[in-house]
Amino acid sequence: VSGPDEKAEAARLAYLLAIASARESIRIAHAYFIPDDLMMRTLLEARQRGVEIEVIAPAINDSLIGRAAARSRWGELLAAGVKIHLYEPALYHCKVMIVDERFVTAGSINFDNRSFAINDEANLCLLDPVAARPHLKAFAEDLADSRPYSLTEHRARPVWVKAGDWLCGLVSPLL
Repeated sequence: VSGPDEKAEAARLAYLLAIASARESIRIAHAYFIPDDLMMRTLLEARQRGVEIEVIAPAINDSLIGRAAARSRWGELLAAGVKIHLYEPALYHCKVMIVDERFVTAGSINFDNRSFAINDEANLCLLDPVAARPHLKAFAEDLADSRPYSLTEHRARPVWVKAGDWLCGLVSPLL
C-alpha cells in the first residue's frame, strides 16, 4: 500500500527492494513511468550488475505534463542500456513490475512519486514463478504492440520539446 498515512512508504520500499535484489531481469509496464532520483539510482545500479531492464510506457497518455516529466528521466536510463518501448495501439494503463521472472507487483500503483507517497494505492506482490508466467506473457504481447524508443530518438527531440520535458521534470516529485 501507499499513501499519505504510510510513513514508511511501503510501496516505494517494495519496489526499491525488488529492483535492488534483481539478478537477471526487470520488466516494467506502467502508465506513468517517472522514476525519482532514488529509483533512478537503483535502476542504474541494477544495469551495472548486468540486469536486463525493459520498460513499456504509453506512446500517448492522458497527461502531457506527466509524459514530458517521464521523458525528462529517460535519457540516462537509455544511455545505460535500459530498453524503453512505447505502446501505441491505445492508452496504456498497466501497473506491473516483474523481477527475475518470479516476483510480480501489480495493482493501482504507478511508477511515480504521487503513487508512492501521495495517493492511496494498493498493489499485490507475489513471489512465485508460476504466478509470474501470465504476467510475462502479457508483457510479451504488449511488447509486440510497442515500438522501441532509442537514445538516438530521445536526443533528436526538438529543442522546444527538450525544454518542456526539462521544465516538467522539475515538478516530477509532485506528479
